[in-house]
Amino acid sequence: MTTTGEAHTEAPPPGAGPWWWGRVRSAVLDVSLAVVSVLECGIEGVRFAGDAGIPGAAGVVFGVLAGSVLVLRRRWPIAVVLVSIAVMPAQMGFLMGIVGLYTLAASELPRRIIASLAGMSFVGMLIVTFVWVRQGVSSGELTFGDWVVPLASLTTALGVTAPPLLLGLYVGARRRLMESLRERADSLERELQLLAERAEERAEWARNEERTRIAREMHDVVAHRVSLMVVHAAALQAVARKDPEKVVRNAALVGDMGRQALTELREMLGVLRSGHAYADRSRGAVVPLAAVGAAAAAVADREKGLGEDGAGEGPCLSELDELIGQSAAAGMVVDLSVEGESRPYAPEVEQTAFRVVQEALTNVHKHAAGAKTHVRLAHRVSEIAMQVENEPPPEVSSASSARLPSGGNGLVGMKERVVGLGGVFVSGPTDAGGFRVSAVIPAA
Repeated sequence: MTTTGEAHTEAPPPGAGPWWWGRVRSAVLDVSLAVVSVLECGIEGVRFAGDAGIPGAAGVVFGVLAGSVLVLRRRWPIAVVLVSIAVMPAQMGFLMGIVGLYTLAASELPRRIIASLAGMSFVGMLIVTFVWVRQGVSSGELTFGDWVVPLASLTTALGVTAPPLLLGLYVGARRRLMESLRERADSLERELQLLAERAEERAEWARNEERTRIAREMHDVVAHRVSLMVVHAAALQAVARKDPEKVVRNAALVGDMGRQALTELREMLGVLRSGHAYADRSRGAVVPLAAVGAAAAAVADREKGLGEDGAGEGPCLSELDELIGQSAAAGMVVDLSVEGESRPYAPEVEQTAFRVVQEALTNVHKHAAGAKTHVRLAHRVSEIAMQVENEPPPEVSSASSARLPSGGNGLVGMKERVVGLGGVFVSGPTDAGGFRVSAVIPAA
């Protein structure tokens, strides 16, 4: 939509109407008005020819040509109004003048042009009516007094000029308002569509994040216990005939770890299969992966300390001794050193620190079985630091036959946990041929 005062020509849709008309209905209306105007001007042309002393046919042709201009009112409304003013002294083209003023006022032309042409039409009609009424009074055809002449002229000029002008201004303002509302509605629709697309992108991102978190939690629950089970099973094969008592102890430990792993897996799979974790797909609802991820995290945190009510508080740094004891029982030589004064941290900080040490020890079991490992924990003023470094594995190891598989997600999961809390995570081989995992987590 253009602002008031600017020329504006709407481009009709292709094939909607002939020539400059936007619709066939508009073309039919304009042609019909032009036909009526031609008939009016043609009839009035006969009287004009008699008054002017020219052949009647010439007057009719003049009237027909003048009246046919009305068909151009949508294309050139200024030309229609000027022609109506030009033929006004011949007392013809009254319909053309009324329709032309209406079309001019309803157009997007500048207001100064509309006012100028409307003023010219008013003055022309006033003069023509004054002359016609005065001639009638002078010839005796009209029995009114001379005082009626200016009143009749002014009333006629206003009656012919003001109504079409005001109606055109109203219709034009209403059209511009409707166009403005339509454009605003289109803009709001585009904004809503853009918001819906962004919401869908955020929802997809959230679903991907929850899938990653579920996979990470399941990995933390299963990987450590199953890795120790495989290491113990390999050790059983090596000492099956040499130390029967150790075989019995290791077999019992493997059974306990297997039962715990199965219990935790059963709980997570139960959450994934339950109706509360998923919405009704028949209703088109979205699967709330956040609930599944939260349940998986809760199961992952139940590594130790289950009470009679079955509730656990999740892993914490105070359980590092027991975690290292499990690795030592599997044949790993682990050295734990703690620097600084131990203090309580936020649950997510302690759980992340515990998981980093746990996963690092699991990787030693997988890739450097039998290697001596050093676990260092440092309590600092505003952060907690941990480092797990293993020496090169021995060439011959009884546990080397365990052949633990690796999914390649352990280091990725540790880094995601640490970075998610605003910390720093670094891992890589050492110059001596071992491997080092370091992490620093803000205490706040």
